[in-house]
Amino acid sequence: MLGSMDVFTKSVARADQAEAEAAGLRWLAAARKDVVVEVAGLTGSTISTRRVAQARPSAAAARAFGEALRQVHQAGAPAFGAPPEGWEGANFIGRVEQPCEPREAWGEFYAEQRVVQFLGGLPEGLRDSVNVAAEAIAAVDWDVEPARIHGDLWAGNVLFQEDTAVMIDPAAHGGHPWTDLAMLELFGTPYYDEILRGYGAGEEYRKWVPMHQLHPLAVHAMTHGPAYYAPLEQAAHATLETLR
Repeated sequence: MLGSMDVFTKSVARADQAEAEAAGLRWLAAARKDVVVEVAGLTGSTISTRRVAQARPSAAAARAFGEALRQVHQAGAPAFGAPPEGWEGANFIGRVEQPCEPREAWGEFYAEQRVVQFLGGLPEGLRDSVNVAAEAIAAVDWDVEPARIHGDLWAGNVLFQEDTAVMIDPAAHGGHPWTDLAMLELFGTPYYDEILRGYGAGEEYRKWVPMHQLHPLAVHAMTHGPAYYAPLEQAAHATLETLR
């Protein structure tokens, strides 16, 4: 039986937020359990996970994590926007609720449910710029299969250990695998290039980074305000340039 020193417990605003997090962790762990924090308990709006023995980030651990992340992605999902298996409730990125309505086409799902969804309160000119990029994304027939992604994989949700790293706090769903990689880059994960090396991401990936960062940038523009307006608009312009 785990003692209080063996677990990390947190409370969230809503019971379904805790349940969604637990469902996401279990779904990711079904693909590769050693790189996903273990759910230890769930009571109302409180979730407990097994405490992670953290270590200083290293190049070797980053490469191992990149390789494992690819295996998690390759476990797949039934569709783009598919929620974790067995979960029919809301999906959250941080405290923000977001839709997870399965779609066959990644462009349609990403544009509608991960970009345009968060533009409502932003300045009109910025909304227009991002909407144009979203429309262009939705119009492309993307050659990609639904991956089992973390969905909120910024540096704070990656805890390094001696030999690898462990993911926490997912917004898990069926998505494009490069979305996780782009979020790792956006917020400065240690040894990012080594993660890419372990993952096996080629140079083709790099030109699509701004497109995959539209989602987290739109969320942060909505929740944190003007500091993210310029990066969001720049990502929209870069996306259009790449799509031409």
